[in-house]
Amino acid sequence: MNVQLLQKKVEERLNKLSSSDYGNIEPWQIVEAFNKAQLQWVRRQLQGINQTKTGAEGSIRRIDDLRAILSTSPITVTGTDLYYQGVVPADYMEWSRVSVVASDSCCPDRDMIVYIAEEADRDILLSDDGKQPNFEWKTTFCTLQGGNLRVYTNNNFAISAVALTYYRYPRNIEIAGSPDIYNPPAVAPADVESELPEDVQEILVDECVAILAGDIQQWDNMQREQQSATINT
Repeated sequence: MNVQLLQKKVEERLNKLSSSDYGNIEPWQIVEAFNKAQLQWVRRQLQGINQTKTGAEGSIRRIDDLRAILSTSPITVTGTDLYYQGVVPADYMEWSRVSVVASDSCCPDRDMIVYIAEEADRDILLSDDGKQPNFEWKTTFCTLQGGNLRVYTNNNFAISAVALTYYRYPRNIEIAGSPDIYNPPAVAPADVESELPEDVQEILVDECVAILAGDIQQWDNMQREQQSATINT
């Protein structure tokens, strides 16, 4: 959906029929509300707090809805005695999985099975013979701390490659010529469309309208659009 059509859809749902009562909504306000709606919608789908109670890959619909923001990025890591560490991408939103290639003095590169663990459990896992990193069994664990990914080796093997698969933040839309509220005082030089599927964008229009209707105290419209977005999610 191009952003000009998106803007028209939002304005039509805010205005009373043919009245243009709320025609003074600025394009940058529509941009801000739509981007907020995108973020809220994505979080609900990832966490399974939506109408169907299904999370990230809990159904074919969720896989289809979120495919545009599922990304894989190589991570440059440096090693210590306990772990290899690298910086996660700036657009990281939620974990999916990590792929690791490792080797030791006797064996060539092999793919490791990696599970994510809590940082608080690190010392317990490293001291447990059944859970600590094990090159022979091709298993290890990783943690996230701040903006860093740590893959643990317990000094038993070396890591040659790491790739993180994750859900990233959805791309913000922009309307050409409107103030760029994320980089003031700049003006958006071109239209930027939502990358989410077309049917999802229709739901997001309703969510966007609900946010704006709440801002201008248009309570009936807000409730109607919230119900529409919820039913169709």
